[in-house]
Amino acid sequence: MHIPPEILGGVAAGVAVLLVLMVIYRYLLRICRPNEILIFSGRKHTTEDGRPVGYRVVFGGRGVRIPVVETVSRMDVSLISVPIAVQGAYSEGGIPLNVHAIANIKVSTDRRFVGNAIERFLGKDRNEIARVVKETLEGHLRGVLATMTPEELNQDRLKFSRHLEQSAGPDLEKLGLELDVLKIQHVADDGNYLESIGRQRIAEILRTAEVAESDATREAEQAEAAGRARGEVAMTNAQAALQRKQNELRQIKAEVDGEARSEEVRAEAAGQQARAEADLELQKTRGELEQMRLQAEVTIPADVEAQVRELLAAGAAAPIAADGEAMAQSLAEVSGAWRDTGGRAMDMFVLQHLDQIFGDVAKAAQRIKVGEVNLIDGGDGKTLPAYAAAYPATMTALLQQVTQTLGIDISKIITGVPANGTKAERT
Repeated sequence: MHIPPEILGGVAAGVAVLLVLMVIYRYLLRICRPNEILIFSGRKHTTEDGRPVGYRVVFGGRGVRIPVVETVSRMDVSLISVPIAVQGAYSEGGIPLNVHAIANIKVSTDRRFVGNAIERFLGKDRNEIARVVKETLEGHLRGVLATMTPEELNQDRLKFSRHLEQSAGPDLEKLGLELDVLKIQHVADDGNYLESIGRQRIAEILRTAEVAESDATREAEQAEAAGRARGEVAMTNAQAALQRKQNELRQIKAEVDGEARSEEVRAEAAGQQARAEADLELQKTRGELEQMRLQAEVTIPADVEAQVRELLAAGAAAPIAADGEAMAQSLAEVSGAWRDTGGRAMDMFVLQHLDQIFGDVAKAAQRIKVGEVNLIDGGDGKTLPAYAAAYPATMTALLQQVTQTLGIDISKIITGVPANGTKAERT
């Protein structure tokens, strides 16, 4: 792409003009640092209170100087330390004092007062400003000292600094200056007045301390005596309470021991009674067992044998006239006996051989050997009777085995209760 020379020349000229304008603007531009102010002098301006002045002030930032008609000056607004020393300044009461203080001041940045500083100190160094401030503050310091006693000055230096700031503030504003900090470093007098006051105060403090120490010692002794008395009373009360508790403990122990002995006596009596009842129950059980044994061994076999002998005698007494008649009579008797027994002929047979059956059952029961037996009663008295009932139960079990073997209920035959549950009458 071909660019005409005329266009290239116009662009180069524009760039050159722009560069020239930038250089001129940079030359005319003034940057204001945070610790200074810029004063553009040469043109008329009106302040906020309506006064016409021949300058304008820039507080930080930047400003552009108008060529030819304006000049730019810089003014430092950082702190200036001003030492102050006053010798023989009379305080209230006519006591001369020597005061050493340090004041930190700066050029005011308040638009109402900055013009005063510009008019008075523009172009002057910081030492000149410090000299003016020193002379101004020393005069006001003497005036403030005349309104305060040495005791007030020595005890309340903050009040002195506050009064000095209030006194010197209007004059510093007229100078366009601002007091940041004022500190009293040292206060003394040639007549040792403050030292005497100090010695007097020290003596008062020592005397007060001695009195306080004496009072504290006396109070401590009284408190110690009262504490010992309270301790002795408390010890006595504690011993009395301990004795009462021990007596109560012995009484409780005696009551518990008495109750324990009573319970032992009652338990022993109950045990003896239980043993007696157990022995009585055992004797009763043994009697019943002996009665059952006698009934099984003597009474029942005797009854059965008597019935058998009666039947045999009746059969033998029948006259035998002839074989046929005897046979007929015998059959008739057997038939009648069968009818009379109600089908219990087999029972009769068993009754005839009851001795042999019971003998065999008794021999079987005798084969059962029982060694030492330990019985533990649960407190209801049933253990010993249960053990005593074991022998009849053994006999009953053996008879049940005979019944299962032969198919004949011996107990029903002995008691006479038939299968239908009604007791048959004996003839």
